[in-house]
Amino acid sequence: MYYFRRADRVGSQPPKNEMSDIMSENDPIIRIEGLHKTFQTKDGEVRALENIDLSIERGDIFGIIGVSGAGKSTLVRCMNFLERPTQGKVYFDGSDLAQLSERELYAARQSMGMIFQQFNLLMQRTALQNICFPMEITGGKKADNQARARELLEVVGLPDKANAYPSQLSGGQRQRIAIARALATKPKVLLCDEATSALDPNTTKDVLALLKDINKNLGVTVVVITHEMAVVEEICNKVAVIDEHVIAETGEVGEVFTRPQSAAARRLFYHSENTEHFKSAACCRIVFDGTSSYEPVVADMVLKFHRPVNIIFADSKNIGGKAFGQIVLQLTGDPETDGRMIEYLRSKGLAVEEVNDFA
Repeated sequence: MYYFRRADRVGSQPPKNEMSDIMSENDPIIRIEGLHKTFQTKDGEVRALENIDLSIERGDIFGIIGVSGAGKSTLVRCMNFLERPTQGKVYFDGSDLAQLSERELYAARQSMGMIFQQFNLLMQRTALQNICFPMEITGGKKADNQARARELLEVVGLPDKANAYPSQLSGGQRQRIAIARALATKPKVLLCDEATSALDPNTTKDVLALLKDINKNLGVTVVVITHEMAVVEEICNKVAVIDEHVIAETGEVGEVFTRPQSAAARRLFYHSENTEHFKSAACCRIVFDGTSSYEPVVADMVLKFHRPVNIIFADSKNIGGKAFGQIVLQLTGDPETDGRMIEYLRSKGLAVEEVNDFA
């Protein structure tokens, strides 16, 4: 666990334009409308994103999850205009990024820190010098920059690594230095592009805990790009599922887990292994959301109806500090009995849905 005080908001901020004048602190920090992105290649046009609508509220830890090639990294680069959309609008803190001058856009990017899978540290610079680098670009005084960098080394739990070079640091330490560097200009948003994919599970937990503390204590909105559902479950309060270049589903993480509406979201929660021979059978998914009773409801149901059921899979998750569990059952195959079983489970206060496929 990391503890630190809230930093003053004195860094460079995007200039206000006509849109930002009418925006309030209650409006989304990032709003995307009708975004399309295509790339021209020697083999023709390649679609990366199509008709993306997305709102990220101030203070969110917002996860964007999808398989490799779905378009999630392109989407995060469109948020700060490292990639310019082919079509559509991106608003940051009330400003339409497409309407900003290059100087204004640069100032806006200072309020959007970014961290990457491979850390992207300068190998010839010490940890302290790496953190100072973005402040040097903005013209800060050397003494002030170093004081800020040392403060950030405390924030990320590495005060003794100021003079260490990246080659002398572990992967987790490198990523924490990269996070400190991203915080140097006091951003409002931290964009994390697969920031834990190169780390082992224990180090991943440490880095995610750090991001959660930064969100809570510094008030920084965090956008997490990942292909790992465990990352979303660990720290995110909201999630967007991106599939084949479009947003398939958005919502509170617990709600999407409990009642996934899209095939893409269901694939994240249903294990597809060894389920082919169950697809023709009637199945149901039971979700325990932490408020459910601890009665042995499945065993009681079997005893009540005198009919066996098969457990296809079961697991449990901690989402936002709340315990969630799920069981997928293959029922009897008799529609009348199956219907009565489902009603019995619902009468016990459980969230139950019929599952017709696992795709």
